[in-house]
Amino acid sequence: MSTGVIAGLFPGQGSHTGAQRDHVARVIPGLLAECEALVGEDPFARAGESTRFAQPAIFCASIAGWKERPAFLRPRALAGHSLGELSALVAAGALEQSAGLRLAVRRGELMAQAPDGREESMLALLGVTEEQTAELARTHELVLANDNAPGQVVLAGPSERLREASRAARELRVKAILLDVAGAFHTPAMAGAVEPFRAELDRVELSEPSLPVISGVSARPFVDVRAELAAAIVAPVRWREVMLALSQLGVDTFVDFGPGEVLARLVTRNLPDARVLDFPRPVLEASGVA
Repeated sequence: MSTGVIAGLFPGQGSHTGAQRDHVARVIPGLLAECEALVGEDPFARAGESTRFAQPAIFCASIAGWKERPAFLRPRALAGHSLGELSALVAAGALEQSAGLRLAVRRGELMAQAPDGREESMLALLGVTEEQTAELARTHELVLANDNAPGQVVLAGPSERLREASRAARELRVKAILLDVAGAFHTPAMAGAVEPFRAELDRVELSEPSLPVISGVSARPFVDVRAELAAAIVAPVRWREVMLALSQLGVDTFVDFGPGEVLARLVTRNLPDARVLDFPRPVLEASGVA
């Protein structure tokens, strides 16, 4: 079967669904049991409530998707969006599966802790220009958190400012969606999570990846995995540049191994001539944008 040059993609938050638990239980029941023990309960049942539950749930579902790939799907490179970097590094053999799960659990816990009690969140903008993004961020004192595709970005900051920016965006005829998350992820507001997450990273063993994994911080293959994963907590996700980097490696075909189709939908928005491969697995509806 001719498949082209394939890259595997692993999603982050916004891809969780309740239905994915059965898939994980069927494919990797041991990882599911380990996840429930670390979280203290079933994270899938509460994935929509907090990133503390969503991150380990999405990680497990992504690893299940990777485990079920057909033999003909042999990626040349991998990339993960935010949390998905942990899944991608496990798939590349750089992280042992259980270590990746421990990191996902700890990362979710740390990012769920609201800084200084401030009410913060994220705002997706669709059909926006670079100039409009810069103006909305400047005027409302917000931070670019995700550069997902041309015309599709996510701003983050205090919820009240996001609501003001949403109204201003609609006046510009830009579609604005307030995301159902309780935190300004990938901004300096998450600074308190960096040091403890780096401490957790220092406890795990790393191996040389079997194929390139593109970092969302640098938009280049990971060099210093621990430093780049820690930095990603407060740095914007440069997904548009990640996709361009994969294209420059010769990739023309993509597979989203995670639950839902969040990253699959972003493929042709970034690379109009690329194609997305699918393979038989449970149909899972994704929510969100990031």
